[in-house]
Amino acid sequence: MSFELKYTPNICPYCGCGCGLNIVTLNGKIKGVEGWKRHPVNEGKLCPKGNFSYQFVQSKDRLKHPLIKKNGKFIEISWDKAVDIIVSKLNEYRKENPNSIAFLASARCTNEENYILQKFARVAIGTNNIDHCARLCHAPSVAGLAQTFGSGAMTNSILDIEEAESIFIIGSNTAEQHPIIWRRVLKAKNKGAKLIVADPRKTPTASLADIHLPIKPGSNIALINAMMNVIIEEGLEDTDFIKKRTKGFEKLKEVIEKYKPEKVEKIVGVPAKKIREAAITYAKADRATILYAMGITQHTTGTHNVISTANLAMLTGNIGKKGTGVNPLRGQNNVQGACDMGALPQFYPGYQKVTDKNATEKMQKIWKCDDLSSEPGLTVVEMMDAAIDGKVKCMYIMGENPVLSDPDIKHVKKALKNLEFLIVQDIFLTETAEFADIVLPTTAWGEKNGTYTSTERRVQCIRKAADGPGEAKDDWRIICEIAKRMNVNGFEFNSTKEIFNEIRKVTPQYAGMNFKRLQKPGGLQWPCPDESHPGTPILHTEKFATPDGLGKFIPVEHEEPAELPDDRYPFILTTGRILFHYHTGTMTRRSETLDNEVSTGFVEINDKDASKLGIKDGEIVKVMTRRGEIKIPAKVTSKVREGVLFIPFHFVECAANMLTSTNYDPISKIPEFKVSAANIEKLED
Repeated sequence: MSFELKYTPNICPYCGCGCGLNIVTLNGKIKGVEGWKRHPVNEGKLCPKGNFSYQFVQSKDRLKHPLIKKNGKFIEISWDKAVDIIVSKLNEYRKENPNSIAFLASARCTNEENYILQKFARVAIGTNNIDHCARLCHAPSVAGLAQTFGSGAMTNSILDIEEAESIFIIGSNTAEQHPIIWRRVLKAKNKGAKLIVADPRKTPTASLADIHLPIKPGSNIALINAMMNVIIEEGLEDTDFIKKRTKGFEKLKEVIEKYKPEKVEKIVGVPAKKIREAAITYAKADRATILYAMGITQHTTGTHNVISTANLAMLTGNIGKKGTGVNPLRGQNNVQGACDMGALPQFYPGYQKVTDKNATEKMQKIWKCDDLSSEPGLTVVEMMDAAIDGKVKCMYIMGENPVLSDPDIKHVKKALKNLEFLIVQDIFLTETAEFADIVLPTTAWGEKNGTYTSTERRVQCIRKAADGPGEAKDDWRIICEIAKRMNVNGFEFNSTKEIFNEIRKVTPQYAGMNFKRLQKPGGLQWPCPDESHPGTPILHTEKFATPDGLGKFIPVEHEEPAELPDDRYPFILTTGRILFHYHTGTMTRRSETLDNEVSTGFVEINDKDASKLGIKDGEIVKVMTRRGEIKIPAKVTSKVREGVLFIPFHFVECAANMLTSTNYDPISKIPEFKVSAANIEKLED
């Protein structure tokens, strides 16, 4: 018997770190993974999700054939018939009103697949109703950093975090959510860097902080304004940087004069002395970096929270050099890339506005079409509202699971039920796919070629190591086949390399990249404007990406969350991730090793609150909000603030998003997952 053992270099399919690994195949079947030791990001190290990333690919639950729903049940159907039905339906709704169709792209799919879907929405259908899960995690990063710096991406590289002398982590449990980035934080700490962590929970990240600020959820702006107040009071601002590289400082100064720590300590829930200590520690460092995640973005003030971090960095001159910057940590393998590719309702690829006449003319010339819509489309949340109202009648969902990922699950289910036609293409029959009229089976990571873009703007190749199961097809091939059947030109691609070459033409940040250059370990970081350019590890080294090259201070005021505790709902519910699971659990809960580590959800409650309510560790309790209720095991701990409940959002049987609020940031349209008024009680015996 012959044995063919093969190692295929690849990129981890989980968080946005962009770690390199080798997929191990035996006789064409995926059997395991091994860290890629020459890879610059992880140097061969992998977190638990990375180590067991191969297991979900082998799941017996993988979709193998197209399915159509008949009398409430799914039956197999041929690809030819499935595509015929989809083409007929899309043509019908397109003729009636292109905006009656909406598309969801995917942060788990490749750049090429997201590019093709947004192009299909705009060229084949004529709508900008295209969005994806960035709306639910880092839309405020795009909106906030674009206003202040001119670019909505991580300013620095993962590697130079270890050069920082002070690290301010706010709204991120980096140790669990981005373990390989946490490795760089620990290296900096070992060199003497001071670690400041703002989080209402004493997470594994906060446990190693030199200064832990257990802030009240929703008080981020008050905290940062108070820190800036101290910095100016102590004369620690970088006056030279402010004068030469920014504008708007005097207006900022006027606003933050009101935010003395002694005045805001009740808002923040942290003693003024500790706020002062954190501010001085951050400001006195020659190189200080800010890391943040959904703990500051998922608020009705999400965009303003991000702007606050930019204000703090510019105030101290911590932009444009190693060990500094404002660094949003992306939660999914290609959420940065999906944004870059234009899977957003207001942007073409490269963040070129659909309302910009010049951008539209450029796209029409390259795409060889003449009727692109200049009307921004609907966001994820707005799509669901429009489906309930009957304005959106058909949805096409690629690799997203809004039934678990979106706020207020009852609302989402009502929206999907109200659609006239729903198409879902995915690797599993997800909770969302259960609502579909037609389900299309796709290839998974390890079964396709293409590129991902990591949290640090690093574009890297992924490589096919094995065939997909049954009749599963690559997402881009499915969409191109539908376009051809609709007699739409511009989708005659034969490979991901051909698609990437078109991406380079329309996306300025990617212009200098090609598949040959991307073969090296670590790929290239955008912007990379031409083929002689080495890529850009650090943004804004000499000037910002704004029209005048100056960073813009934008003063923002503290605002209360949309939903505050009251007598009926006296707790604040907040949500987040844990080490062994990933978003809606579609992949990690089909990994036996990972699911065995944490097999169901839990609600953290402070031990003092639990004692008052007679709640014991491990017992099943009921958690309620204005949206609904769930039954869930209690985890009694001193590591969460009094008055705060925490639930991880990975578990369908006790789904956190059954409870979360649909209130959203008016600028970025991100829902306020991090603050919902809630109650908790023992179940009756």
